[in-house]
Amino acid sequence: MKKYTHLFLLTGILFSTVFSSCSDDFVETKPNYSIDSENYFNSKEDYDQALVATYDLLQSTYVNVLLGEIASDNTLAGGESPTDVVGFQQVDDMIHTPVNSNLHDIWNWMFAGVQRANYILEFKDKTNFEGKAQLLAETRFLRAYYHFELVKWFGGIPLKGDARFKLGDETKIPRSSVAEVYASIEADLIYAVANLAPTTTQKGRITKGAAQALLGKAYLYQNKFAQAATTLQALINTGSYSLVTDYNSIFEMAGENGPESVFEVQYTDIEGAGFGCLQCSEGNVAVGFSGVRGYDGPLFTSGFSFNIPTQESADAFQAGDKRKNVAILDINAWALANANYDNGNGIKFGKGNEDTGFFNRKYLPRKRSDGAQGDLNLTNPNNYRAIRYADVLLMAAEAYNRGAIDDGKAKEYLNLVRRRAFGDLNHDVNLTGASLTDVILNERRVELFGEGQRFFDLVRTGKAAGTIPGFKANKNELFPIPIEEIQFAGGNWAQNPGY
Repeated sequence: MKKYTHLFLLTGILFSTVFSSCSDDFVETKPNYSIDSENYFNSKEDYDQALVATYDLLQSTYVNVLLGEIASDNTLAGGESPTDVVGFQQVDDMIHTPVNSNLHDIWNWMFAGVQRANYILEFKDKTNFEGKAQLLAETRFLRAYYHFELVKWFGGIPLKGDARFKLGDETKIPRSSVAEVYASIEADLIYAVANLAPTTTQKGRITKGAAQALLGKAYLYQNKFAQAATTLQALINTGSYSLVTDYNSIFEMAGENGPESVFEVQYTDIEGAGFGCLQCSEGNVAVGFSGVRGYDGPLFTSGFSFNIPTQESADAFQAGDKRKNVAILDINAWALANANYDNGNGIKFGKGNEDTGFFNRKYLPRKRSDGAQGDLNLTNPNNYRAIRYADVLLMAAEAYNRGAIDDGKAKEYLNLVRRRAFGDLNHDVNLTGASLTDVILNERRVELFGEGQRFFDLVRTGKAAGTIPGFKANKNELFPIPIEEIQFAGGNWAQNPGY
């Protein structure tokens, strides 16, 4: 699915308890329609349509990726000025509070995904049809994915099992513990692994490999190294995925859904978008936000100059690492190399807030189709590579090493990634123990630069304090529950420590 066709799917009809089509708030939104949702799910088509709507919220994870970089030591908020998207600026400076609309978006949109999955699961026994186990497996993967995002950002969250949240639940259902949320994630993914097909004829649909990868990742985030190693090794053993030779090709349109793609969020630029409903966009909003301000030149188009790589992060790449020029665009070097553009007039670009001269090249807006509609800064077709095979190899390496299971395996998988990066065997690593751990974690930084992983890698490995400017231990490991949700809960939910 290059795009999830008609994904909102008469959302007001389907979600008649809590959510509306463009404002998927967790507790406060009133429905647009009042058709009885209890009488839906009478055919396979009904379940299919509801599943498509559940996929739809994946596209709103653009903000998770963007803020996952800005919150880390990889990038600065940027933008036009220090007050441009204040929520981004606050997260960048680690001065965010429970009053932050961008963090509230993550809470709202991920819970909207949970709600849509729970709607299917609440009525999973109403109608039987061929292929039902596969559909439920996709649903449970998606719920696990949304839960995983929520627990990463906010810690323990309310759970309701296979049922939709209803108004009033916020005052009755407590926040579950982090361990309980992960137990739910694991159960969903174990079911998904057992019931998903290894391949799909429709791009963007969940496969068994995606479920194995996310399950391994969930184990790794809990320091369950043995389970992570076993799960990720089983995925590697299938031989279903491989590292592509040309690292740059991964992030161009032609490289989407390739042999390295384990799980990829699909975007398109043909339906238009607007600031009034960013989660309604079928395009990748983060791409336009990361674009070079006022750019006029080859390959790329302009954007809003957020998510600006720091000099320190650019320096994290070793000499000879081919990934650097794929991950980071040095706009001044690029201008020099394209001095003959426009009959010798050269490329044009402006400078924004916190300008370093660097941009997140992987997800810069490219020249696009003639059918692009709406605000072109919001409708970019660049897919998000949510889980790549290189990530799987590095997670497996980390699990084998940090779990003191097999440093030989850890080095094998680490060096596969490094050999592609440098194009030779001369940069293989032959360390063990804690020294090998440090190399693996640094490798994750440069391999996955710009892909929204860095902040959470630093937090889960206990390295955020002292690495991320302004990060306060025992506070900034989690983000605050939005103030509106605390108020609606009426004392039922405690705020995260430090907020």
